[in-house]
Amino acid sequence: MEYSLGIILNALLTFAVSSLIGWLLGNFEATLTFMLCFNLLRLCSGGFHLKTATACNIASTLIYSFTPYFFAVSGTILWTMNAVSLIMMILFAPNPDKNAQIPVKWFPYLKCVSILLVCFNFWIESSNMALAFFIQSLTIIPWERRL
Repeated sequence: MEYSLGIILNALLTFAVSSLIGWLLGNFEATLTFMLCFNLLRLCSGGFHLKTATACNIASTLIYSFTPYFFAVSGTILWTMNAVSLIMMILFAPNPDKNAQIPVKWFPYLKCVSILLVCFNFWIESSNMALAFFIQSLTIIPWERRL
């Protein structure tokens, strides 16, 4: 119960601080959109976890708050980011955390949803969504060598 409460409180803290920074920078809507897209894809595709909750809170807050503020992509770059994200989802999704306890029978469905989410941005052509999906897609790459 303490573990679950810790996860909820960490998520709320990250959400609150990121939202506040987005609001202070006049980028509240973009910050919320980025968080939603990033976390929705992460829910389906899994990804790398940092070693501590504090490191996760800091990294997530920085990514959520400043990526949509400082970066905007369009045209060829947007399509390239979508394509790279799609390839990563096809190759590596889902890559859940070892503590996730997701039954393997759900993996094909999670992969399909991850692919569909990324494909949706080929139609929407959202810079914010492309950035969120691209950064999230980098977290599912299995960087460790498997024997």
